[in-house]
Amino acid sequence: MDIRERKTKVKKILLTTTALIALGMAPAMAADLAARPYTKAPAAAIAINNWTGFYIGAMGGYAQENSDGIGTLSGGFAGGTVGYNWQMGNVVLGIEADAAWADVGATIGLLESRTRDMGTVRGRVGYAFDQVLVYGTGGYAWADNRLSIAGLSDSKIHSGWTLGAGVEVMFAPKWSVKAEYLYRSFDGETYFAGVLPTGTLNLNSVQVGVNYHF
Repeated sequence: MDIRERKTKVKKILLTTTALIALGMAPAMAADLAARPYTKAPAAAIAINNWTGFYIGAMGGYAQENSDGIGTLSGGFAGGTVGYNWQMGNVVLGIEADAAWADVGATIGLLESRTRDMGTVRGRVGYAFDQVLVYGTGGYAWADNRLSIAGLSDSKIHSGWTLGAGVEVMFAPKWSVKAEYLYRSFDGETYFAGVLPTGTLNLNSVQVGVNYHF
């Protein structure tokens, strides 16, 4: 075999080897080109609602009470609310005061008992599920009650305590609705210059309200 034939054979071997290497690299190159670049996983969703801040609102409801010697007092009430919340994680602490005009009463014979105004100052401890707040509440309660008999009447402020629970829902930016139950226990008072003492007044109430948050 002469030198020219040897050179030709070497060229064929080199070309064949190069082609085989190229064919072997093609799938790997295609895989590299098709590989998607790394992207950071999206952050976990977090609550966008925050209950911290002042709020005012309106509320109303129904109350019923079994009083000593008077019978069953019942009726409606309506009024206003003001409060402040502090949110720490999912825990919400708050303070709230409300006052309402009321018509909660009963008449037995010549004696009438009627609660005309009432209110509370309460703490609240709740847990927020984003726009939904579930809470317990308790604190001071008062009621302005009037006794009337044979054309005479006397009014007293009864003080006591209240305990209850509720749920509040943000249904629009800065607006929420709530529903709650309150048990109110008032100390007895003495009417008509010490002539007619009363026992403890225990009032059950359910109420709904709407609040605007600043």
